Amino acid sequence: MSHSREEKIEALGRVIDTLDRLRVECPWDRKQTNESLRTNTIEEVYELCDALLSEDNENIRKELGDVLLHILFYSKIGEEKGAFDICDVADALNAKLIYRHPHIFSTVKVADSEEVEQNWEQLKLKEKGGNRTVLAGVPSSLPALIKSFRIQEKVANVGFDWEKREDVWAKVREEISELNSEFEKGSTSDQEAELGDAIFSLVNVARLYGINPENALERTNRKFIRRFNYIEKKASESNRDLKDMSLEEMDRYWDEAKSNEQD
Repeated sequence: MSHSREEKIEALGRVIDTLDRLRVECPWDRKQTNESLRTNTIEEVYELCDALLSEDNENIRKELGDVLLHILFYSKIGEEKGAFDICDVADALNAKLIYRHPHIFSTVKVADSEEVEQNWEQLKLKEKGGNRTVLAGVPSSLPALIKSFRIQEKVANVGFDWEKREDVWAKVREEISELNSEFEKGSTSDQEAELGDAIFSLVNVARLYGINPENALERTNRKFIRRFNYIEKKASESNRDLKDMSLEEMDRYWDEAKSNEQD
């Protein structure tokens, strides 16, 4: 389904009008602030990510609406403070998109999407007169796995990267060897540090081979949940508690679940 530009603008106008009225007439909407909405916004984004991973179009549409509501809500609060409104937000976004895509809106030539990304990062640095550091744009509150991926992407875009992606495997082997040594020594603090280094090196592998590590790990999480749920189902069918099952029995049901996935 596709709507015309006019229909899209009218639809956005309707939800803006609705929110304007709620902000005046609804006690709950009226009392919301940037701070009170912040945690809900984080939750809504995660719910959208769940829907995206499930490729559930109906839920994606619903969760996009919830995220859009928060964007409009913060814009409304900004308008009430006299700081900015949704027009300022949209205009700033449009200007940024044009500025950071000179290969579309100007005469710059690019070979591929990697070069687009590199240009994007370099243009970001120029936007504040060169005073912005390469990693300043990585939010400190990002989950660690995503943060390490973004850190590596950003430094790679300014040339700090492996010459050949195959070279990263030597680093992985080195980090795992160091991790193993620390576990043999038994120093908890050093074990944590080396485990972090090993994970960081595997994130580098993912990036260099075009895999999103967050998506890869979530795929494994879901696979594990699915297979463990099968073990629980089998225990329930025989009126048994999981704690009464042997590890061998659970392993057998795990293999059954794995085999069923391949059918």
